Amino acid sequence: MLKKLFVTAVLLLAALSFVVSLLKGNNNKDISLNVTECVAVIDIVGPITSGGTGGSVLEQVNGTGSRDVMQQIREAAEDISVRALLLNIDSPGGSPTAAEEISEELLKFKAVSKKPVVTAMGDMGASAAYWIAAAASDKIYANGTTLTGSIGVYMPYMNVTKLMEKIGVTSGMIKSGKNKGMLSPDREMTEEERAIVQNIVNEIHEEFIRVVAEGRHMDGQQLRSLADGRVYTGKQAKNVGLIDEVGNYYDALLEAGKLGGISGMPKVKRREKPTPWETLMGAEIVTAVKTQLLKHLQTGFEGELGTR
Repeated sequence: MLKKLFVTAVLLLAALSFVVSLLKGNNNKDISLNVTECVAVIDIVGPITSGGTGGSVLEQVNGTGSRDVMQQIREAAEDISVRALLLNIDSPGGSPTAAEEISEELLKFKAVSKKPVVTAMGDMGASAAYWIAAAASDKIYANGTTLTGSIGVYMPYMNVTKLMEKIGVTSGMIKSGKNKGMLSPDREMTEEERAIVQNIVNEIHEEFIRVVAEGRHMDGQQLRSLADGRVYTGKQAKNVGLIDEVGNYYDALLEAGKLGGISGMPKVKRREKPTPWETLMGAEIVTAVKTQLLKHLQTGFEGELGTR
């Protein structure tokens, strides 16, 4: 009996919290929706991947998807209240394809909207995250202890043949060409396959160097000596020209507002974070439930008024 009462109470609390979360307003003080002049802030946090990060708990990824960022960039370009864009980066990097997508969208944003872009780095702004920052930022800020740079590319692979032999496991592969399955972990890579992969890595690395050199207005040869994959602290990066200023988020925000013609600390517009229920069930489902719930509440309220 007690167990049944406990389960019932938990379910009632969960239902109540769900309804409250649907009906409550936006309490995030860092989001300004009705302002005449502001800076749009886009958070790029965690590993950077291509596509979206998903809406439900089963799809949710602890990172940033390129499609989500590109959509926010386009929204900022069309929003007349947005005077500048601030990239708030705290990421070790990720997919070079995702970095390329976001960078191209940022360059289009600047070309079409004529709005400035500033980057603020937290703990990290390295590899693909630095690619994004360097491509289109008018100014890059990092803390003195931020780890940034890491201008390099790698493609991991694994060889577990000795382990498989030890436990008595064999594997095989039926393939259409000699180089199909060249990163398979159950055999040694051939020299030809290694050369193919190395050429791919080198090509992407050259593109990385080109993007940074153009974005930072640096000589390619000078940059090449810095682009061996190492990370730099914010202070070191400032000394070699990879960032512009050592400063925190609010220093970068103030500069973004200044470049956008806003005096003083600007108001901020940033996408509202999903509620726990949106993460669990998916934003589209929660929106549909919220719409129906509000409709029923309104109908019931109007019915009460009609009977009085």
